[in-house]
Amino acid sequence: MEENTIYIGNKPVMNYVLAVVTQFNDYDTVTLRARGKAISRAVDTAEIVRNSFVQKADVADIQISTEEVENYNNEKTNVSIIEIKLVK
Repeated sequence: MEENTIYIGNKPVMNYVLAVVTQFNDYDTVTLRARGKAISRAVDTAEIVRNSFVQKADVADIQISTEEVENYNNEKTNVSIIEIKLVK
C-alpha cells in the first residue's frame, strides 16, 4: 500500500476530495483506486479536485483491470478496477 494512494469506497465524495487535497500537500502525484460501484465515485473525486480545488492537477494516467473475487457463497465473480493518477 503506497502512502499517496487513496482507496475509494462508500463514503461521500467530498471526503475523498479532502483526502486528495491533503495528499497534494506532501506529494506531487496521488492515485485514486476504486472497484465496482465505487468507480463512478473515483471519477467524480478526480474531476472535483481538478476543476475546483487544485486547478494545476491533471490526469497523468488511467488504468483499468478486472479482478476475480470470491463472494460469500464461494462463487467467483469479476470486479472491475480503475486507478486514476493525478499529478500536480
